[in-house]
Amino acid sequence: MATMKEIAQICGVSRGTVDRVINRRGKVRPETERMILQAVERMGYTKSMLGRALSVKRSQPVIGVVMCSEGNPFFDDVYAGLARAEEELLPYGVTVERRAMRGYDVDRQLALIDELAPSLSALVLQPVNDPRVEARVKQLKARGVPTVTVNTDLPASSRCCYVGSDYESGGATAAALLELITQGRGRVGVVAGAPTLMGHVARLRGFRKRLARCSELPVVAVENSLDDPARAYAVTRDMLRSHPEIDAMFVVTAGCEGVCRALISAGRAGEIRVVGYDDVPATREMMRLGIVRAVVCQQPFEQGYRSLRAAFDMVLSGEMMDDCRIIMENQIKLPENLSPAPGNGPFQD
Repeated sequence: MATMKEIAQICGVSRGTVDRVINRRGKVRPETERMILQAVERMGYTKSMLGRALSVKRSQPVIGVVMCSEGNPFFDDVYAGLARAEEELLPYGVTVERRAMRGYDVDRQLALIDELAPSLSALVLQPVNDPRVEARVKQLKARGVPTVTVNTDLPASSRCCYVGSDYESGGATAAALLELITQGRGRVGVVAGAPTLMGHVARLRGFRKRLARCSELPVVAVENSLDDPARAYAVTRDMLRSHPEIDAMFVVTAGCEGVCRALISAGRAGEIRVVGYDDVPATREMMRLGIVRAVVCQQPFEQGYRSLRAAFDMVLSGEMMDDCRIIMENQIKLPENLSPAPGNGPFQD
């Protein structure tokens, strides 16, 4: 009999989509459903699929989730996506164990992974970029426990799948937006995120590479906020004092509200053109006030939903993915197309 992976490959869809059709849960386009059912009938897949699903249910799998999410409203939508996927997995007897941490302390992340490790069937991880975290992911894989990295990647860890955006492309997109907004002239200050997150580093790298094409729009200062709004306020305040010539800013990650509050306090709100990241409540308010001119978004709901579904696909199939990458499309939001509420539901094949 065919495997779920073979059915998915033949139909050109994900294994999660095959699962939704077989078990009649979740929305799938009618034409996709017909194609999968025809393949199932042709290849005699139904019995093996249901047998594996029953086996998984009896084993009561545990999927761990470890996020650096405390204090960062971006992750509200990520958790909404996780919750949607978790609801779909209830019939399989899946337990999802979540752990959250504030900041990017390596020892804290290792402790959370170790707390979950004895009972894990799979792990969804927003990883700190550190060799010790890489080693722990490799150890889990050697035990037969796959890891899906979400939001930021750690490819040297031999993780099975990454779900998130192309950060370098996102940084380049932000640079192109800033060039349009400033008409290619100005002095740029950058409030970055955490140097221990590969995604933040790649986003800044993409921004710098793209902006280097524009000789009259140099970056004159870069400071790290560590995703802390209070720190973002302080470094922006000090940056403006040291570099009063700054008239454009890029906020690499969380902390946009702190940056904007500093601009307001300095009496330069609206004068300094700001491009940021993510459609979260504080950023939407700053866009409505005319301080933030544009943001680049990375579909957090989809990141949460797809990461948990990818982890479960491996539990269900009994097969580990090999360097799979599920990349979110960069989306541009302007004041004119702000969404009234985050989370538009999961992508459907």
